[in-house]
Amino acid sequence: MAVMMGILPRLWKPAAAPFRSLTTEAKDWAASLLPDWEVAGKPCERRLIDAAAGLISELADTQGDQVLVHQDLHGNNTISAERQPWLVIDPKPLTGEREYSLAPIIRSFEFGHSRAEVVGRLDRLSDELGLDRERARGWAVAQTVAWSFESDYAHRSLRDGALAFGRSGVSPRCYGGAIPFYATRCRLGPRRSW
Repeated sequence: MAVMMGILPRLWKPAAAPFRSLTTEAKDWAASLLPDWEVAGKPCERRLIDAAAGLISELADTQGDQVLVHQDLHGNNTISAERQPWLVIDPKPLTGEREYSLAPIIRSFEFGHSRAEVVGRLDRLSDELGLDRERARGWAVAQTVAWSFESDYAHRSLRDGALAFGRSGVSPRCYGGAIPFYATRCRLGPRRSW
């Protein structure tokens, strides 16, 4: 986590075109949530899709300062190097608010799946980086749901998240990193509950 907290401020440079905006990206997610959910066989409750769409609607047009953000920054996209102690790869750059860049770290399976680990990452990152916890939480839920239907890690969710699935009733096809913790175990609210 300390490595990630050191990397993020280095990435947060004021940015605009030619980078795609988080607003545009998020609105594209919102437009595809329901069709993707239906094509995937409705693998989770509809209320999760509606909640993610609501968060996107709430967050996309009310962002703070626009900086360069890495929408897929997690442990496997961080490497040690000679020119800097740590570098990031596979950037998937966007212009967006800083809070969004916490989303992939919060949901990152490399740092653990338990509710305590997920909440601990959310709390530590938002607190130590001085970011709005609720906006970071909202972006984490929105990105997790939007990216979940075609996750490359469904097999990992079966192995690492078996307990969560057993208790939540959420299909592994709708996992994407940590959906059971964000959605069903945390019941999508009250917001401070996680």
